[in-house]
Amino acid sequence: MKILFYDTQSYDRESFDRTKEQFPEIEVEYLKTGLAARTASLAKGYDAVCAFVNSDVGTKTVEALHEAGVKLILMRCAGINSLLKSGQPELIYSKALEYYQKEKWSRASTLFEGVQHYYIGTPREDSVSFFNARCKFKNRDYDTASALFDDFRRKFGRSAFIEDAEGMYALCFYYLSPGPSRDQTMTGQALIAINEFMSRYPHSDRVEDFKQINGELTQRLHDKSYLNAYTYYKIGRYKSAIVSLKNALKQFPDSNHREEIMYMIVDASYRFANNSVANKQTDRYLSMLDSYLSFKEEFPESKYTKEVDRMAKHARDYLDRNKKDEDKDNNI
Repeated sequence: MKILFYDTQSYDRESFDRTKEQFPEIEVEYLKTGLAARTASLAKGYDAVCAFVNSDVGTKTVEALHEAGVKLILMRCAGINSLLKSGQPELIYSKALEYYQKEKWSRASTLFEGVQHYYIGTPREDSVSFFNARCKFKNRDYDTASALFDDFRRKFGRSAFIEDAEGMYALCFYYLSPGPSRDQTMTGQALIAINEFMSRYPHSDRVEDFKQINGELTQRLHDKSYLNAYTYYKIGRYKSAIVSLKNALKQFPDSNHREEIMYMIVDASYRFANNSVANKQTDRYLSMLDSYLSFKEEFPESKYTKEVDRMAKHARDYLDRNKKDEDKDNNI
């Protein structure tokens, strides 16, 4: 029997050559190219082919093999556990790189992790560490990837991979950052990491993308601050709403919610004063009118103009009546 091996690595040849000594009736040839419909004709004259598990053995490939006279299709795998137990770091590293180049991130990572201890203190240590971290990143395991990249940048500050490592480290936090309705701790970490990267590598190809991401994340913090304040406003906790809304403006003065926030400060102040006990209403209406004047000065053509004018009139009417009552009492 003649068997043609596709997608062959050096360790495949070594392994099968040792085994075929027990089967002299079998003739084996090896190809580096992978099995696919376009390469199936290379098997003409062979009884069987042996392909790797991720080879293209679809209908077109099988039909092409049949036309070439192939009667048997054999499949093989690398046997990751066997590789890891082989005690041959170069063999493990070679196979890990093969998976890495084929974007088989989980398999590559398993092998990089298994071979890492062999290369501690060697020139290849940073490569193994970086490739493993990038596998996690590509597999969207951002929690693990961020920890691995953080460890990498602390250990290998002069590595050829350091810029890429720090870029992906920052991106891990970006991808982990949730929407504005949730806790924004990760967003804050992402902003720190992204701005540190742009400061260290101002000429990096990533800078323009990172500027856009920086704007997106900053907006997310604006939205979070606004939503927190809006929650107090919506449930009628006007005193807390006023404090939160003013803090939101102070923290993010350029927020795209600025007009709405300033309107809610006026409205919350008005409602807070209106619901207050009599001896506190005067001061609170005066405070509300201060907010009203600030709003009118900044947004003279606002869609909320009629509403805030109505509130201001009511506040002034109250203050006028209260003053008249006080004057009357004083005259008595």
